[in-house]
Amino acid sequence: MAAGDSQGALADAGAADLPGGLGHVFPLGSRLNEAGRLEIGGCDSLELAREFGTPAYFYAEDDMRARARATVAAFRERASGSEVVYASKAFPCTAALALFAEEGLLCDVASGGELHLALRGGYGAESLYMHGNNKTVAELRQALDAEVGCIVVDSFDEIARLADLTADGQRVLIRVAPGVEPDTHAKIATGQEDSKFGVPLAHAARAIEAAEGAGLMVLGMHAHIGSQVFDLEVYETLGEVLSGLGKFPVVSMGGGFAVAYTRDQRPPPPSAYAEAMLSAVPNDRQLLCEPGRSLVANACVTLYTVGTVKEIPGVRTYVAVDGGMSDNIRPMLYDAAYEAQIADRFGESTPCRIVGMHCESGDVLVPDAALADPRPGDVLAVPATGAYGHAMANNYNAVPRPPVVFCRAGDARLVVRRETYDDLTARDV
Repeated sequence: MAAGDSQGALADAGAADLPGGLGHVFPLGSRLNEAGRLEIGGCDSLELAREFGTPAYFYAEDDMRARARATVAAFRERASGSEVVYASKAFPCTAALALFAEEGLLCDVASGGELHLALRGGYGAESLYMHGNNKTVAELRQALDAEVGCIVVDSFDEIARLADLTADGQRVLIRVAPGVEPDTHAKIATGQEDSKFGVPLAHAARAIEAAEGAGLMVLGMHAHIGSQVFDLEVYETLGEVLSGLGKFPVVSMGGGFAVAYTRDQRPPPPSAYAEAMLSAVPNDRQLLCEPGRSLVANACVTLYTVGTVKEIPGVRTYVAVDGGMSDNIRPMLYDAAYEAQIADRFGESTPCRIVGMHCESGDVLVPDAALADPRPGDVLAVPATGAYGHAMANNYNAVPRPPVVFCRAGDARLVVRRETYDDLTARDV
């Protein structure tokens, strides 16, 4: 499926089922080929596993481009001056950053490391928004030296640090805690009053005064209410709150666009988020939105190899794979749900629990799965792993982190290599 063809479907429907019996959790363009094998970006999944090993993250490049284009179109068709800012924390990879820069998205970075990656990925510093609730002096100096386009100020302490760095004329947004709470998991909610993020709403006017007094150029207000937001009415409330804090030219409403991790989830299309966000923002303001997860999550499938199938009579069957909490810690952090299939044998004949290889009983990827007669040596496909898998990957049990591979039109290219054991000792002194 070409990116242009996918774009229209995304803009209109948001999450359509794919042909060949594949659910909408898989990347656009995925299919079961004539041999019954999953294809990702036109590439046979078993061949991918053989060439690059497992576990590994496989991204359909056309999927990412289609989602970026659909999101930009949804907002600009309704407000030509609006901007889509890629929240790079979802997938901080230079190849992805280069792709989104090509698609005309701006970029949000939340640390000195993400700033470094964005610049390496081809972003101009003027296109960057620097986030973070506790930016260090070194990070602020790094941002100022790079001449980033905008710093999102999170506290009075940060205003004081910028004043000490003589950041006169630096463009900033003031992040507030708006007291707007979506229906989402507590660990990915950020808009409540009791939050480590942002200036309390009651202190917003004083923060604006302090920033302007420090010589900063206040462009407007910013807030982010959380992730996986399905109920869009909260954005209308948020828009009213931010617009009421002053007649600044910019209103930034964060991201939070929901994605489908399982077949029962049907996230709204980008057009619905655009309508909700713009509905409460005056026409003379520039709206910024910051999607991250929604641009990359469903673009990726993580492939594993099954090592052990352990049946405990009268209890359950465990299917152990060669990865787990080192490459996808989200199920352990906040009970994130995923689905899985044997890559060349789709079906649900055997109830089982899919677990990782790590020395933790909590290393469970899918607690209640159903696979088609799982066997050692099978390649297991877990879709919708494109957001926060690579970003949160770790070396627990001294396991090297997986590679990242981009797939397009039947060609696969390695964009991040697999770590080696030598990498694990590279920082030893």
